[in-house]
Amino acid sequence: MSAQNKSVVFKAAENEEELQQILALQQINLPKNISQEESKDQGFVTVEHNFPLLASMNESAPQIIASAAGQVVGYALVMLESFSTQIPVLIPMFKMLSTLSYQGKSFSEYRFYVMGQVCVDKAFRGQGLFDGMYHEQRRHLSGKYDFVVTEVATRNTRSMRAHERVGFETIHIYTDSNHGEEWAIILWNWK
Repeated sequence: MSAQNKSVVFKAAENEEELQQILALQQINLPKNISQEESKDQGFVTVEHNFPLLASMNESAPQIIASAAGQVVGYALVMLESFSTQIPVLIPMFKMLSTLSYQGKSFSEYRFYVMGQVCVDKAFRGQGLFDGMYHEQRRHLSGKYDFVVTEVATRNTRSMRAHERVGFETIHIYTDSNHGEEWAIILWNWK
């Protein structure tokens, strides 16, 4: 099945069942639930959300999903700055963003949101879902925001390549002193 196949639909998550399916797919792709080899080859997700947080995020901005036969097979989460203290592992990134500039202007002069996390089910990888979800997100949000920014662990080479393919550029690299992880701050400029 390919993303061009009519049975894959890109849309905003609409109900509790879809949010629960996002959380189930997330669990499968956390580093604690996959081998190091799979993590290196297929990528992984870092943040573990709970239902109340995800539901709150969904109320504030559309959380984009790829759905096939009523099952969530991919998701792209929107994290607004108002959630910056809700997930401890993301606090260093939000602090870093407040110190950065882009094209000669500080981040505070732009309208932006953070890509909270993107994931595609193993059976649907390599079929365009990653790109499709990002383009659906852009369709929903480009009128409100200048760009989307996120961070990717530099060791997550699959994710780095996929983001570059969509149009993201690396604007900063730093090492999180708490965990020793090297992160690339990447941005997709919509203007």
